[in-house]
Amino acid sequence: MTTNNVKQSSRYIAVTILEKIEKNQSFSNLLLTEAVKNNRLTDKDRGLLTELVYGVIQNKLLLDYQLEPFIKQPNKVENWVKQLLRLSLYQMTQLDKIPTHAVVNEAVRIAKIRGHKGIAGFVNGVLRSVDRKGVRSPEVIEDSIKKISITYSFPVWIIELLIEEVGINETKKIVQSLSKRAKVSLRVNTQRVTLDEAIIQLNEEGYDVRKSKVASEGLICENGLPVHSKLFTDGLITVQDESSMLVAEAMQIKSGDQILDACAAPGGKTTHMATYLNGIDGMVTALDLNKNKLKKVRENAERLKVSSQIKAMQMDARKVNEKFSEQSFDKILVDAPCSGLGLMKRKPDIRYQKTLDDIYSLQTIQGDILNSVAPLLKEGGRLIYSTCTVTLKENNEVIETFLKKHTDFKLEPVFTFNKSVQLSEKGLLNLYPHYFDTDGFFIASLVKR
Repeated sequence: MTTNNVKQSSRYIAVTILEKIEKNQSFSNLLLTEAVKNNRLTDKDRGLLTELVYGVIQNKLLLDYQLEPFIKQPNKVENWVKQLLRLSLYQMTQLDKIPTHAVVNEAVRIAKIRGHKGIAGFVNGVLRSVDRKGVRSPEVIEDSIKKISITYSFPVWIIELLIEEVGINETKKIVQSLSKRAKVSLRVNTQRVTLDEAIIQLNEEGYDVRKSKVASEGLICENGLPVHSKLFTDGLITVQDESSMLVAEAMQIKSGDQILDACAAPGGKTTHMATYLNGIDGMVTALDLNKNKLKKVRENAERLKVSSQIKAMQMDARKVNEKFSEQSFDKILVDAPCSGLGLMKRKPDIRYQKTLDDIYSLQTIQGDILNSVAPLLKEGGRLIYSTCTVTLKENNEVIETFLKKHTDFKLEPVFTFNKSVQLSEKGLLNLYPHYFDTDGFFIASLVKR
């Protein structure tokens, strides 16, 4: 294999991506998209690249634990070499179809090209020792928190926080579920096509789909990503997680409602809400602080044929009182900035980029946004608060604090079409990922007295 061929291989590209993620805290999904765009990869190579990058990230702490006995001076190992060893060990221990000798040989070739013979010898020695002696199991770890942390590769602080909030058994179920790969779920615009019609069309195009058990307008695609489907290009379907679709259901929108979406980008929920409006009186005013992200909202609205129901504005949601009068909106959605810990199936690197301090900082921002938008809601209007995280500190505690300060608001049970989606005693929706194999999500429904 030539040097050029090695550099264009999935494994070489994967090492580069993993290095950037760890050095620059870049997002894996964006780097993967960029890599696929810039390299001539077959479908098989693209699949392997995705598997390797996500697999190493999702198992990083476990891989480091298993490599530790074989590396005498880990602090002297360069970052890219560390990524190469993780990548190789992941293939050796968790991918059955790749022979060990092929993994080792490829790792040595990459080491020679990126480094020199000395590094290649080191990589070869470590991997040969691993193959000969085998790796240790985290089952021997006595500390229960550390054992969960290493087994599922979640930082200790996340494990400790979840145990404090929901107990050790639920914590295990949550992190185990978040270690899986995300399903591909689609939202169908049922104002323009029925679910059954969409299923027939997608089946004819070669996609295996079934109805969601969570969202009334959702489909699960078992094979591929149907972004080239005619339904997608015509704006009849879009990619959106089932849990996220429950927000528009919870809003209980009427066709003429004036709706404020305080944190709109990238626009999945915005466009969903817009499908319930008639385009004459009803309108979603979509705000976001980021100009580029707001562009994405407009692009999604245009593709989904709901531009006339959406007015996008660049604005900090904490300053809405400078632009809008009190009691201007029938419904308000605060899909708040959050840690995103519920998204770790599709963005596994989040777990290493957040800290407990971030949770407390976000809690303050979430409360500030709620306090700012509250006066803008009409009496009898509905305020939905949602996040894509699983921590009670960003969810239940934020709502409790808000209600103590705003006695003119009261909790109502979150509305869902699917009654098997269980609510808490107070009517809150804490949708943990292991319940329905979705993202982790939270919704609270508040009504102004």
